[in-house]
Amino acid sequence: MARISQRIASISESPTLAVTAKARALRSAGHDVIGFGAGEPDFATPSYIVAAAAEACANPTYHKYSAASGLPELKEEVATKTTRDTGLAVEAGQVLITNGGKHAIFAAMATLVDIADEVLLPAPYWVTYPEAIRLAGGVPVVVHAGVDEGFKVSVDALDAAWTPRTKLLVFVSPSNPSGAVYSRDEVEAIGRWAVEHNVWVLTDDIYEHLVYGGAEYVSMPGIVPELRDTAVIVNGVAKSHAMTGWRVGWMVGPSDVIKAASNLQSHSTSNVNNVAQIAALAALRGGMDTVESMRAAFDRRRQTMYRMLGEIDGVRVSEPHGAFYAFPSLEAFLNRPLHGSVATSTSELAELVLEKALVAFVPGEAFGAPGYARFSYALADDQLEEGMRRLAKYLND
Repeated sequence: MARISQRIASISESPTLAVTAKARALRSAGHDVIGFGAGEPDFATPSYIVAAAAEACANPTYHKYSAASGLPELKEEVATKTTRDTGLAVEAGQVLITNGGKHAIFAAMATLVDIADEVLLPAPYWVTYPEAIRLAGGVPVVVHAGVDEGFKVSVDALDAAWTPRTKLLVFVSPSNPSGAVYSRDEVEAIGRWAVEHNVWVLTDDIYEHLVYGGAEYVSMPGIVPELRDTAVIVNGVAKSHAMTGWRVGWMVGPSDVIKAASNLQSHSTSNVNNVAQIAALAALRGGMDTVESMRAAFDRRRQTMYRMLGEIDGVRVSEPHGAFYAFPSLEAFLNRPLHGSVATSTSELAELVLEKALVAFVPGEAFGAPGYARFSYALADDQLEEGMRRLAKYLND
């Protein structure tokens, strides 16, 4: 009899966290590594949020268990925020507070997906989606879109992937890892397609406030209200308020789905940390000034990275319009000699670049897109530019 269940043994380590850990280990050993792997803002959590948490620590009310589905005042605030930002009328009873957005994704999949249900998963995708689908017993059906499509899937591509077993579509805009942002017309067309085919939609809005240039965040259930009873929104404060370590996210959806997911949470984690919930409440009530200043810094870095990647011979890159990632194609550097070594995959290329140039990035295989790579621009400007110079020197010399 196996020591580890097949279900859990099939899960691989998060590649993004693995790259970050490897870069950190090399730095600890004295190497000057520049890491483009981080999926988190490089800013401190705003001070007013930290102050609210410190005050909550001293309040005995928050030393005890609270409602498994979340503090009532935070659920109300999330409902208000969701209604305002999506255009979809939401009540507190449609909100479940979770241990980060990742937990909300697992809860949504566990609640909606049955054994052998198919889930349409546009690629490149964030590394956790397929694992969450499989753990729920579902089957990920990958729908590819490359740099030539701007990393955006079409209705025709979804139509070709649909079968009578299709239960759900994962939709992400702005996208991790590509930085792609769908237009209003594209979002509406896909939403209409989902309604016509009776397909649920899980829309991950975690990067909603990080859009640049003429791009805009558009909520699919907000502009296609017919999805109201067959859509789940996942979101949180991690990216918008530099709170990745606080672990507060949420799931918004039909009341019966949220009730079922709340029952699951009552038996798995119980309530999210009360102090962190109060911090998230302060974040949502605190306005958008700190969010906007962070967004402006990311926009500046985005332009620098896009320009410098485009100047490297052989790199193909689509301009990112959201989140804080670029997703260039490095296919031109595979299966050819580079400083005496040959990489047959971007995973092998990432190992070589880390070893020889002391630059860390996440290979595209982790995102269902071999030949590509994710570079985060959530790092200081000088570090970003030096890292790009090192990469260019290694690839083009």
